[in-house]
Amino acid sequence: MKVKIDIDESNEETIITIHAKEWTEELAALVSKIQSQSQSQSLQSKRLVGLEDERSILLEPADIDYIYAENRKVFAALPQRRIELKMKLYEIEELLIPHQFMRFSKSVIGNLDQISRFELAFNGTLCVHFKSGSKEYVSRGYVAELKQRLIMGGDRDEG
Repeated sequence: MKVKIDIDESNEETIITIHAKEWTEELAALVSKIQSQSQSQSLQSKRLVGLEDERSILLEPADIDYIYAENRKVFAALPQRRIELKMKLYEIEELLIPHQFMRFSKSVIGNLDQISRFELAFNGTLCVHFKSGSKEYVSRGYVAELKQRLIMGGDRDEG
């Protein structure tokens, strides 16, 4: 494999072009690595803005256990705190999926990196315990995907 890099001030953005005879697993792994690296760098600076006592607070996604909707408002659940967010739940979900968040139920999005353990409930739901000590429930429709992502390290399908 050859690598060519062209540094030129006239380039407005970085473009990566791969020339190959055929598609291989090595190429797929390389493209996946480049894409995930690019996404994580662009998302590291993205934070959510919450309101607490009429003050705006910047929230790091990694610090959030889960986000939930209640009484037509959306809140971020952090250890020992609940902070209101002024976005719709689906908007936050789109922003946070690359940060290891996924839908737990119609009204909850959870941070997979903050989960310490989970228990299967008798009705088919899953009770998820976070490192902070808080817990939340996963609806039956989301249990299979969550188990796959936690246990088998499966990634979300991208299309």
